[in-house]
Amino acid sequence: MSKHRQLPVALTIAGSDSGGGAGIQTDLKTFAALGVHGTSAITCITAQNPEGVYGIQACRVEIVRRQIEAVFTALRPAAAKTGMLYSAALIRAVAEFFRRGPRVPLVVDPVMVSTSGAALLKPAAVKALGAELLPLATLVTPNLDEAKILLGRKLDSVPDLRDAARELHRRFGCAALVKGGHLRGLREAVDIFYDGRTELLLSAPFVRGVSTHGTGCTYSAAIAGYLARGGSLPRAVRQAKEFITQAIAQSRTAAGHGVLNCFWRPAGG
Repeated sequence: MSKHRQLPVALTIAGSDSGGGAGIQTDLKTFAALGVHGTSAITCITAQNPEGVYGIQACRVEIVRRQIEAVFTALRPAAAKTGMLYSAALIRAVAEFFRRGPRVPLVVDPVMVSTSGAALLKPAAVKALGAELLPLATLVTPNLDEAKILLGRKLDSVPDLRDAARELHRRFGCAALVKGGHLRGLREAVDIFYDGRTELLLSAPFVRGVSTHGTGCTYSAAIAGYLARGGSLPRAVRQAKEFITQAIAQSRTAAGHGVLNCFWRPAGG
């Protein structure tokens, strides 16, 4: 009987992007690029393309729960991430599973608004996210707009990112990666990571003229993928920063639209 390489498993709990640029689709591409077997629990079906989001239909809470349970029963992931959760009911279902079930590293990408401006998290769900899911998370990865909603204030500078990462850790008990890619006046995309012990300032040159649709999904999926491969959290965050930087820098076009290049290097490299 031939021996086969055992792949680590990662789980994404997120929405489906019919345009293939974000959500479940890009999470699975990222896992594959890192040599990780990707599993999924779809929370919402969206009708979208690179130009916008035209419709959202949330999945029933019960089927989302059953998807997660099915994955853990036969393909227990070494790490998991969440993306678009959309409603308080879906957030509570996911939180209940991780509160009662197996504890694995959990990366929460608090998806609230699409790149095109469409609301992807109901206002009533923000409270549930902070009260029920973030205390169970290993890491939360907000961008500037999401951090503003979670903390109730604007972030205008790198020192603001640093303060925000520390406050998120203090408030919710999880590590935080606050992404400053939308900060004005900088020549580099700067992110701040803080886990209560280690602080990292991660920077990379801006890549001008490239679509950034799906960068948050790809970044958080890369962190989960590297965690599934056995890396420490600070190391996974550093590696994921390099991964998303190269995915942007080496982006491609599809039907005239820019798309991230998750396969900028050999799988498992």
